[in-house]
Amino acid sequence: MNETMGLSVGTQPCASVHASAQGLRIALFSGNYNCVRDGANKALNKLVAFLLEEGAEVRVYSPTSPTPAFEPAGDLVSVPSFPIPGRSEYRIAPRLTRALKDDISRFAPTHFHLSAPDWLGTSAQDFARTLGVPVVTSLHTRFETYLDYYNLGFLKGWMERRLDRFYGASDYILCPNAAIAEEFRAKGLGEKVGIWGRGVNRAIFSPSHRSLDWRRAQGYADDKPIVLFFGRLVTEKGLDTFADTIEGLRARGHDVRPLIVGDGPAGDAMKARLPGALFAGHLHGPDLGRAIASADILVNPSVTEAFGNVNLEAMASGLAIVSADVDSARALIRDGEHGLLVHPEGPGAYINAVQRLLRDPALRSDLGQQAAAESANYLWPAVLAAVVEAYRITQR
Repeated sequence: MNETMGLSVGTQPCASVHASAQGLRIALFSGNYNCVRDGANKALNKLVAFLLEEGAEVRVYSPTSPTPAFEPAGDLVSVPSFPIPGRSEYRIAPRLTRALKDDISRFAPTHFHLSAPDWLGTSAQDFARTLGVPVVTSLHTRFETYLDYYNLGFLKGWMERRLDRFYGASDYILCPNAAIAEEFRAKGLGEKVGIWGRGVNRAIFSPSHRSLDWRRAQGYADDKPIVLFFGRLVTEKGLDTFADTIEGLRARGHDVRPLIVGDGPAGDAMKARLPGALFAGHLHGPDLGRAIASADILVNPSVTEAFGNVNLEAMASGLAIVSADVDSARALIRDGEHGLLVHPEGPGAYINAVQRLLRDPALRSDLGQQAAAESANYLWPAVLAAVVEAYRITQR
């Protein structure tokens, strides 16, 4: 295995990357390819567009929604599915039907790419074995970390065993960072493990998009630091911890009016917890970049991230970051240099870190500048080329 494949690829200049995908025929399986606009789906769509540009043929098999979140990249085949109770934006596909298996056989893929350890993923994995086609699996979500947020912690052992079986049965596993890759290597998977990181769109996320006019239009004074939450409004993103942090800062006398960028099923509960906050909803393109760059401090209390796109996009926007000290954050942020990493349990460490930044504008500025400079190393063409290399490694 080329261990440096994913570890160094994120720092290569775009111009040096060439990853011809000619001759590759990729059957990609996703749990919700364009049902939800989240980091995993954005990365998969980015990958498919890249593969098509580089000469591959790609066919995506996924549940679809009557109200998709965005236009998908590539040729999308709808897989029969049903909505998850209570979280209808996500859907479950019980299995590959005979018609879908016939469609896949006609497509004659050189590789199966699995993006989720759900029933569709395991069914596709079994079918790949029947066809004798190599399986590349990419890890996007730490599913085992979700259980505690839904009072299902008693299932953690079962979940971990299931995940071990799923990833262990793959020919190659693409992890989002070095720390998670080492976890898999420690399980004896060794040469089957590589790294597929993420890039950042610097046309959208840049300090140059900071706008005093936008801030003033939202009712923020020029000298009033804006504390930001950015992401899906779902319980597992640490929403309670964020709300506790804001309440704690207010209890200490800080007149904090947070900015919330994103939406989701927990939005109403967040509005009830944080009266006076600005809820900007879902934004995209230039509107998103302007809102993020116009904030000052990102607070990311999520401990469930596999990569941490939100941290990277805030870094590229020049923000000072206060993030849970977890593997995904440590892979991007050196504590005290690109942001502040804090103990993730309870709001106390977040309150202290944000208060420090509110009181020290020079530190905020220094962290934001260094974060923006570091983010320049994360280039989409380079990280996507790592996936093509993984396909070539496993090609039969």
